[in-house]
Amino acid sequence: MSTTLLSGVSYSNTTALRRAVPFHDEMDMLLGTWSSAGELVLWFVSVLSGIVFCKLVYDVSEGLSPVLFSSYNKLTKSEKVEWNNRTFSTAHAVVSSAIAFYLLYISDVFIESAPYGPIMFRSSMISQIGLGFSCGYFIADMGIVIAFFPVLGGYEFIAHHLVSMLSLILAVHCAHAHLYLYIVLLSECTTPFINLRWYLTVAGLKDSPAYIYNGAFTAFLWLIVRVINFLYCFYHLYLHFDQAVLLHTPGFVFLLLAPTSLGLMNFFWFYKIMNAVYRTLIRKQAP
Repeated sequence: MSTTLLSGVSYSNTTALRRAVPFHDEMDMLLGTWSSAGELVLWFVSVLSGIVFCKLVYDVSEGLSPVLFSSYNKLTKSEKVEWNNRTFSTAHAVVSSAIAFYLLYISDVFIESAPYGPIMFRSSMISQIGLGFSCGYFIADMGIVIAFFPVLGGYEFIAHHLVSMLSLILAVHCAHAHLYLYIVLLSECTTPFINLRWYLTVAGLKDSPAYIYNGAFTAFLWLIVRVINFLYCFYHLYLHFDQAVLLHTPGFVFLLLAPTSLGLMNFFWFYKIMNAVYRTLIRKQAP
């Protein structure tokens, strides 16, 4: 049975769909008949690199922060853990959002007119490595969140990490729907500013101009990448729903579940951020 996905392009089975993915071509050119095993190794190494990266950044923060920041030495044990945890979450956010920006706006992998297969089934070696790296981060971060529960976050953080991690695993496993994962990962660019807000708070600088400017910029950036960007994600998915229904069942379910649940969380947190900005401005204007 043949399924037409794009005008003049038909795919009769999952093997043909596999050939439409740039990532598989790259692996075949690199490893030949060993490409399938190479894809598994690449996934394992990229996930492991994300975990090791988080551990190294945590250790560097733990070693250098007492020397570089006097306020660090005044923190409680749990606050020091959160300080170091936020350091590696900031580092991951910089790396993952940079990869997302490159794939979405510089590379041609997700450009509709590029000479690849249907956009729902596109991926590349870089997109696979990036998703595996982020999966490693979520594994490391969730481990710390659970170990110190509920100091570093409540059940909503665990739910967020579980949905994110399972979505990444499915996307890496089948090399499909990477576009939507990177639309979501681009929103990680807000994380450094959220963390900076916490650092300024524990450093006793909550009334400083830096705190106010950071809060205003965070609200603006959140609106762009976690509200408008997610609305675009839903709109793009709607336009390409004929391709989405061809995904395997778990992938299709998570393609609907992950952006929707994360989007609702983002809208709720945006409401809280705007309330915080409003309260700060009112406090500064009070006589």
